[in-house]
Amino acid sequence: MLSLYRPGGGWMHRMPAGPKLACLTLVALVLAALPSTWATAPVAAGVSCVLYAGSGMGVRAGFRVLGCQVGALRWVIVVTAIGQLLFLGPEAAAANTARVAAALLVAALVPLTTPVAAMLDALERGLRPLRRVGVDPARIALLWTIALTTIPVLSKLAGDIRDAQRARGVRPSLAHGALPFLVVTLRHADDLGDALAARGIR
Repeated sequence: MLSLYRPGGGWMHRMPAGPKLACLTLVALVLAALPSTWATAPVAAGVSCVLYAGSGMGVRAGFRVLGCQVGALRWVIVVTAIGQLLFLGPEAAAANTARVAAALLVAALVPLTTPVAAMLDALERGLRPLRRVGVDPARIALLWTIALTTIPVLSKLAGDIRDAQRARGVRPSLAHGALPFLVVTLRHADDLGDALAARGIR
């Protein structure tokens, strides 16, 4: 699994993984529950900016990381906005797209400021009570961590494809990038499956 962790000494990096995961999950849920009005878009954008700028990475570095994350999510934003615009109108499209993007950006702060091992430990500790009903906390924690890091990892793979196309003089586009992206995504899934199988996880 590719690690998205960015080393740092800010307060969010020092915050224990469990409380940080709980707090950022709560923020993401609150953002997702905002009403479908014009005011939602600036509120969602403002919360994302404040969290990244105040994450302890430094204001400039925080905004730079935020810009990279927004760029990585651009197709999610475009597809969401177009679909919402076609069926619900401009106000709902702006609000719903902003909510989705902000929730994903807030969620991305967890793997960006927390080592994968710390996330796994925190999730496993939090899920231990479910062992009484036959749930395997370690397996659920691993699946949750993989799901949490999937979107940024796929975005990084898409960026690598675009860079490779530019290096070959090919203008990046959805038509030119869809097939290579599918190939590298399936390859990543195979590698991840092999790595899990090698550790006895099936």
